[in-house]
Amino acid sequence: MNLTNIGTVKEILSRHGFSFSKGLGQNFIINPDICPKIAENGNAAEGFGVIEIGTGIGVLTAELAKRAEKVVAVEIDTRLLPILEETLADFDNVKIINEDVMKCDLHRLIGEEFHGLRTAVCANLPYYITSPIIMMLLESRLPIESITVMVQKEAAQRLCARVGTRDSGAITVGVNYYGTVKKLFDVSRGSFMPAPNVDSAVIRIDLCSEHRLDEESERFFFKVVKAGFSQRRKTLANSLASVMGIPKERVYAALESIGMPQAARIEQLDMEQLIALSAELMKG
Repeated sequence: MNLTNIGTVKEILSRHGFSFSKGLGQNFIINPDICPKIAENGNAAEGFGVIEIGTGIGVLTAELAKRAEKVVAVEIDTRLLPILEETLADFDNVKIINEDVMKCDLHRLIGEEFHGLRTAVCANLPYYITSPIIMMLLESRLPIESITVMVQKEAAQRLCARVGTRDSGAITVGVNYYGTVKKLFDVSRGSFMPAPNVDSAVIRIDLCSEHRLDEESERFFFKVVKAGFSQRRKTLANSLASVMGIPKERVYAALESIGMPQAARIEQLDMEQLIALSAELMKG
């Protein structure tokens, strides 16, 4: 069954009375080159269990299942379940869980479904919930090795920016705290049905523990990061005073200790400087 053939897709959807949900950000991949590349780059391989988030009609799911030991796909849209029963009938290593991934106990899922396997995440993420899903996966400290996702091209630029540059944001810092990120390839809007108004890109995050702080320090670090980027046009001293109530003099002293001027903005600090700043501010 060719799940990237427009005629085949329309026939399947029509037969099941399916209509696309704008609210769920549904855009199904119809470019036959995309999903094999995501699977190849996303650790879908022998010895791996792969979590997929959002299935569409199973185009990526099938490519993952051809390569990985097991695929567990978390799909929120109940209407897709009978379609997936049909499109994935040839695979006995796929399990579909009809749930909202933001409410799913992924620690338990990995423990129950992937015992003895290494774990990766692959997904074509809905644009509207890209950042929350990525940060949930990272902050949950799941035993996963990589996250390979298709996101809006603009989001990919922000995610893959270097910390300490104008293109960086709170999500950039978050991703670089938990791992390393790189853009794999661009995907044109014509690769989807229906076509979105923007182009996409596939990125991969490889998780590591290089920057890990203790729990209390980590919480404070991310409060500083979120506060700074919530008012990124202001100086860091003004942002932290306004959002966290930290006296400007304390911020000035902390900035001086890491070799930054009093008028520095958060986007000017690289990862090591942000961690050092946070540590200084925690001392009180």
